[in-house]
Amino acid sequence: MFGSPRSPTANYRNVELETELVNASPHKLILMLLDGALLAVSRAGSYMAENRTAEKGKSISNAIDIIANGLKSSLNYEAGDELAERLGALYDYMCTRLLYANLRNDRAALDEVANLLREIKSGWEEIANDPAVLSANNQPG
Repeated sequence: MFGSPRSPTANYRNVELETELVNASPHKLILMLLDGALLAVSRAGSYMAENRTAEKGKSISNAIDIIANGLKSSLNYEAGDELAERLGALYDYMCTRLLYANLRNDRAALDEVANLLREIKSGWEEIANDPAVLSANNQPG
């Protein structure tokens, strides 16, 4: 009937995250999604090592959700360039590898996805620091 009470610290973190989301540029939002997916994959690896099957599955499901419903759904296929198509296929591949990791307790598959996510994140960090992007993000809108 009632949810479990949240600590004041958890409430503060939630408000802080909501504020960051509202004020974030599109590039920052993608970086936040990538960080969330990396965290979920890392947690899945820890749970896998501890044989905590339910928690591992939940973390992998969270990573898949972030990749499929966050990162992939943010792609602009209408721009007509090949980048969105390639990233979409890569995100599908990552989701497939995460499912495999979950079913087979395959740490190598988790590590592969984490490495791919880190590589994409590195590219996004470079893009976010581009003066043209910084200028566009500071425009009123």
